[in-house]
Amino acid sequence: MLGHLSEAREMRVTDLAQRYRLSLNTVSKHVGVLERARLVSRRVAGREHFIKVVPARLAGAERWLQHHRRFWTERLDALAALFEAKART
Repeated sequence: MLGHLSEAREMRVTDLAQRYRLSLNTVSKHVGVLERARLVSRRVAGREHFIKVVPARLAGAERWLQHHRRFWTERLDALAALFEAKART
């Protein structure tokens, strides 16, 4: 969902739901999680709810992911090397 939202300046929740062929209630719950994480913001105009990505928050999430990716890549590489060494003996 963040990918679709990133492509648009903002998107109605109903339009987002149609892209996934999910119920409006399901998409609203997912958007609520994204809002609580402050990855998206909501603007209400009458009965319409518009969602947009908060780029600064995504940058923080990306830094967190990069840190953990490095952490796990190093450890998984070490584990693979251990298995390879065991297989040679």
